[in-house]
Amino acid sequence: MTEDIRLVIITGMSGAGKTVAMQSFEDLGYFCIDNMPPSLLPKFWDLVRESGKLSKIALVIDLRSRAFYDEIVRMLNDVAVHGTMNAQVLFLDASDEELVSRYKETRRSHPLARNGRVMEGIQRERGLLEPIRQAAQLVIDTTKLSPRKLREEIFHNYEATNVQLFHIEVMSFGFKYGLPIDADIVMDVRFLPNPYYLPELREQTGLDEPVYDYVMQQPQTEEFYQRFLSLLTAIVPGYQKEGKSNLTIAIGCTGGQHRSVALAQRIGQALGDAYPVHVTHRDIEKRKESANRS
Repeated sequence: MTEDIRLVIITGMSGAGKTVAMQSFEDLGYFCIDNMPPSLLPKFWDLVRESGKLSKIALVIDLRSRAFYDEIVRMLNDVAVHGTMNAQVLFLDASDEELVSRYKETRRSHPLARNGRVMEGIQRERGLLEPIRQAAQLVIDTTKLSPRKLREEIFHNYEATNVQLFHIEVMSFGFKYGLPIDADIVMDVRFLPNPYYLPELREQTGLDEPVYDYVMQQPQTEEFYQRFLSLLTAIVPGYQKEGKSNLTIAIGCTGGQHRSVALAQRIGQALGDAYPVHVTHRDIEKRKESANRS
């Protein structure tokens, strides 16, 4: 087994941001498990060792019981003795006042004070977790951190320098087949001249040079392209700043075969100079499939 495997145990005070932390590690490419029962940890450990397929693992652990704490300590000691992986504990904390405020906002009861005051549960939990807090390699105080700022803090501490988190998906589609429900930005290009009405271009797609050239040679196409690209150039950094890991831009025409395909290719190529970009064409083959079925 290689020592290249990285394990992060995410723990801390209830309400301090463990869910946001886990989602952040997922974006970093970690295999994440939320609140695995302690009895399953040894079996999971064996599977990790035997498979050799997981290089980054994040476990969200609830350490509110002493038995659970002892189980984790034994696991970490086993890692240290065998040198099987690089293990770290990330502890998320927040002030008592902030935790009380968050519980009031969500109207949830504290797990250790279901029949009592929230503050009593927080104080009891803090006492139980103090040993693991002292043993943690990194403690993040989320009292004054928004979810976005917490993500940034985690990225700063755990992101490999060669990892590109933010990326753009540029998709072409046909309105006749429905809007893409996962799109962040949708642009309609059905106002452009349609190559479908030219017999020599009808069976081709925007990936074919004659169709691409026809679409791009229209005066209104060039004006639209320049304005749309200018808009994207202005707003994409805002999406990135707000902590989005990906942005989906959908460009649609009637059938998703000609105009939208050509423009998605060009937009994707232009944005690719500044961001990781993946271009897909959702409906490019739908017309052919429909013809074959009939």
